[in-house]
Amino acid sequence: MLPAVALFVFSIAVPILYTAYLSLRTVKVEGLGLGPGARTEVWGGLSNYGRTLSDPDFLSSVLRVLGYGLVVIPVMLGLALLFALLLDSVRVRARRFARLVIFMPYAVPAVISSLLWGFLYLPAVSPFNYAAEQVGVTLPEPMAPGLVLFAIANIAVWGGVGFNMIVLYTALRSIPSELYEAARIDGCSELQIAWRIKVPIIVPSLIMTSVFGMITTLQVFAEPTVLRPLTNNISTSWSPLMMIYRDAFTRNDIYAASATSVVLAVATFVLSFGFLRLVQKRAFAQEENR
Repeated sequence: MLPAVALFVFSIAVPILYTAYLSLRTVKVEGLGLGPGARTEVWGGLSNYGRTLSDPDFLSSVLRVLGYGLVVIPVMLGLALLFALLLDSVRVRARRFARLVIFMPYAVPAVISSLLWGFLYLPAVSPFNYAAEQVGVTLPEPMAPGLVLFAIANIAVWGGVGFNMIVLYTALRSIPSELYEAARIDGCSELQIAWRIKVPIIVPSLIMTSVFGMITTLQVFAEPTVLRPLTNNISTSWSPLMMIYRDAFTRNDIYAASATSVVLAVATFVLSFGFLRLVQKRAFAQEENR
């Protein structure tokens, strides 16, 4: 286990501890801040955390990401569950081809998919707008102020449905077929089998994918960053990670960026752990009874 432990310590534990250390430091400027020794690193205590938690940009980015998650997670998991149930149906045809097509968007890197969708969103080059103009229909602009959140969410849903579908489909394939045969003998339809047998059994897998979705939502970065040059409706602090990037690499304030990173990490842990505790009894009751 030594190589795995060493890799964890040097690639995860040490950076986390160093980030926590930097979050407690700040820069003291003497005079005009020019010349050697004019800027020195000193102990800052919790001042960086106070600046982060009172920053209107940070609070706005958190609310924006929460709204983004309320759109992405239900739609993504709903479609993943629907596709998994359809692929597990006895009447489905071309199962392997359909599974590959649904999963394929997940294999596309987030930067590439954001670029592709970004150009599809631009009215001047979008084939959707061209087709709509030919029939005299005007489509809304996806990156307008009221729709840009849904435009970003669409990219996340398009890329995430395939992975979650594979997880849920794998869980469905592990269910003994005898349960389905007994249900059909009792007169259950395929819809009743799906709703009353399949879905309750794969609830643990649904919860796991929900936790993954929550973590991914809080860490959204690539999609809004790539789309930002294409519109004025995405700011440099659209999401908490974008704000961290701005502070660290644009404003050269690694101390504030470190504090925001720690706050985001703690929030991610609290939400994930709290969600698991909330649904633990229902999700893992079957495993505990064995």
